[in-house]
Amino acid sequence: MHRCLQLAQLGEEFVAPNPMVGCVIVFEGKIVAEGYHKKHGGPHAEVNALNILPTGITISECDVYVSLEPCSHFGKTPPCADLIIAKRPKNLFVGMLDPNPKVAGTGVEKIRKAGVNVSIGILELQCAELNKKFVSFFKQKQPFITLKWAQTADNFMGRLLDSRDLPRQISNKENSVFVHKLRATHTAIMVGANTVNNDNPLLDLRFWKGRNPTKVIVSKSLSVDLDSKVFKSGKCLILNGLKDGKGTNLEFVKLNDFTAKGILRALYKLGIQSVLIEGGPTLLNLFIRENVWNEVIIISSKTTWLSGVSAPVLNAIPTSTEVKFGDTINYYKN
Repeated sequence: MHRCLQLAQLGEEFVAPNPMVGCVIVFEGKIVAEGYHKKHGGPHAEVNALNILPTGITISECDVYVSLEPCSHFGKTPPCADLIIAKRPKNLFVGMLDPNPKVAGTGVEKIRKAGVNVSIGILELQCAELNKKFVSFFKQKQPFITLKWAQTADNFMGRLLDSRDLPRQISNKENSVFVHKLRATHTAIMVGANTVNNDNPLLDLRFWKGRNPTKVIVSKSLSVDLDSKVFKSGKCLILNGLKDGKGTNLEFVKLNDFTAKGILRALYKLGIQSVLIEGGPTLLNLFIRENVWNEVIIISSKTTWLSGVSAPVLNAIPTSTEVKFGDTINYYKN
């Protein structure tokens, strides 16, 4: 099952909104085939593993390990539960049940009724941690929220409007790769109108492989500049208090509740499983104040500015810390 988890993570940037899944086939105590879910819409882990089972090895004499319960419904691919039943391995070991109500134990039940021996809960906590965003969406019925910002040694995260001639980069440029990997592993990235109007960011992937996240802009009064670079490409949502509407790649979503929980309810209805919030202090403090977050990542540099826009204050103890290219990165879990 450890190997299943290693394999599953290889699909992290490409499988959403599906979960990461790994599969290993064992014959006489040795791994003889393995696979993982490589991209959304592609074959699932079980299919990829079974497709490379060496000739001469009978699946009925093998044990199959899979990190997540085989699906039991038709989506973009046929049910893996039916495939397991057709192949009839000696034993099936499942890391955890699928929290998606379309599956939620029905895959295992179907396989057991067909006469295959099934064991559940192998490294269950590790399997749940791997797919924490997927699990949060279905169990908590809200997106998984990650807050991220960079701050100077004297706790500033941005320049004042009259200081545009001063350097704006806080963290080491090498850590842009780290930030873009974070973007690749979230369904959406969210900022406020001020961040768009003042910084004119792209909010896409340029330094890491993967799919660009959906761009979510919070602009209650629609003060955001629609000519900004962020709207030139990729799917964009503007959460606002004035109108609904759809364009080619831009959708206006009208909200009545601009609390953090209200924003999350709207994103959940839109099917967004995870959000990386990279906005300014107003948006970040909204989620901190309401305690609506799962993880916080703070990149602290050794740079001092003496003045600027103050970074949020998080009254929490880091769960882990690392140093990358001279910057200290603190991780927090809620």
